[in-house]
Amino acid sequence: MSHGLIRSTVRVGAFLLMLVGLAACDVNAVPRQDEAVKAAWSEVLNQYQRRSDLIPNLVETVKGYAHQEDKVLTDVIEARAKATQMTIPADVISNPQAFHQFEQNQAAVGGALGRLLAVSEQYPDLKSNQNFLALQSQLEGTENRITVARRDYIDTVQTYNTTLRTIPSRWIAAWLYPDAKVKETFTITDQAQQTPQVKF
Repeated sequence: MSHGLIRSTVRVGAFLLMLVGLAACDVNAVPRQDEAVKAAWSEVLNQYQRRSDLIPNLVETVKGYAHQEDKVLTDVIEARAKATQMTIPADVISNPQAFHQFEQNQAAVGGALGRLLAVSEQYPDLKSNQNFLALQSQLEGTENRITVARRDYIDTVQTYNTTLRTIPSRWIAAWLYPDAKVKETFTITDQAQQTPQVKF
């Protein structure tokens, strides 16, 4: 066997070993997990939009019974406006500043809604209004969906970020997916994430 043939055989063998090693390391983990993060983020946005869509009807219903609560109503309207008018950049989940602004705006909406629902306890007629009760129930359901969507997003981001930061997937990502970036996750307090507890 010639010296050149031996070298060629060794190179082919090394290349095949490298391919087997890459396959064992799941070279498609980064793009697959990136898509999972994007899907989870879309669900977060979907649930926040659902909450935003409920607010005008809730405000109008409360306004009919609680005329003197203009400040609370205005706070809800302004917080919703600020959250919905924010231009969300395409890279929001890998842009710490934009992500932080997004979560602050949504926390402000949640806080304003909590104050509105707390104020509504002072109005027995409002508490017995069927439209208000239906809206309040929908809002509670939506807040629960938001919590679940955020939890799912956090889990997918954790998996993705771990892939980008651990060896050998870190090397594979650097080699095959150099544009892959660590994703942001929610950092607001547990208290701010909880559904407002209102007793009717």
